[in-house]
Amino acid sequence: MHFFLKRCSRLPEWLQPSASLLAAALLALLLVIIPQQASAQPIAGSDQEHSSETAATLRPGKRLVSWITLTRNFPGAFATHGPATSRRVALTFDDVPDNDYTPKVLDILAREKVKATFFIVGERALKHPDMVQRIVAEGHAVGNHSYDHTSYASLSMSEFKDQVERTNKLLHSQLGFTPRFIRPPYGEILPEQLLWTQSRGYYVVNWNVDTEDWKGLGPDQILRNVRRTLGPGSIILQHAGGGIGEDLSGTVKALPRLIQLLKQKNYELVTVPELLGKPEELESIRLY
Repeated sequence: MHFFLKRCSRLPEWLQPSASLLAAALLALLLVIIPQQASAQPIAGSDQEHSSETAATLRPGKRLVSWITLTRNFPGAFATHGPATSRRVALTFDDVPDNDYTPKVLDILAREKVKATFFIVGERALKHPDMVQRIVAEGHAVGNHSYDHTSYASLSMSEFKDQVERTNKLLHSQLGFTPRFIRPPYGEILPEQLLWTQSRGYYVVNWNVDTEDWKGLGPDQILRNVRRTLGPGSIILQHAGGGIGEDLSGTVKALPRLIQLLKQKNYELVTVPELLGKPEELESIRLY
């Protein structure tokens, strides 16, 4: 703008008023456009940056805090990835179990001799306890993914606690232990909720590689999405439980190719507890 005004000063005097008006109009336009562009940018490190899933409305007076900030403020209680010092990555699967996609994913993992981490929705575990048992029997890790997939950021503190505790009580009855790891639906969790999970020994785990497979993408696009942010210590988000009308066939088709890709790049595929070096069972940390 300064350069433009300097040029205007060299114009004939009869043109200078028009040029000045044009400069003022341009300045006004920039003042409108720049804030709009800034507000359209995702919150760095937040669920808006890493996932395009539609989230629930926040409670009045609440706001999301970036995942980068949460990682800094809650060390040992919140993470989106593991250490970048070794070539290890973790495959994770949300919204399980069901009787369609979950067994197909388990079959592939068994054939490829790969262990993964499954984040379980309580009401689905109630419907498919055999699948929960199979996941653990085949050596995979499990975590809590709420009771009914409601965004934690939309809940009161008591409602949030109920989502976590109701699911873990059910899983304890099915598995004999309480999962320590929690993945919030849509990756959304508030600082005051993290204070509570931290005080009770839970570990909240999101992701830094989003396949966006829930959109019904084909295997080629899923693999492209993985390559965008893949690196040592990555936690890869996928889904192995479908909602009504949800098509995860792309996930099933992409999984063998994804495993092959990771092995070709000399990555070791491990569970989230292995990646973070933390126990899977809440009881093992003896807080109670």
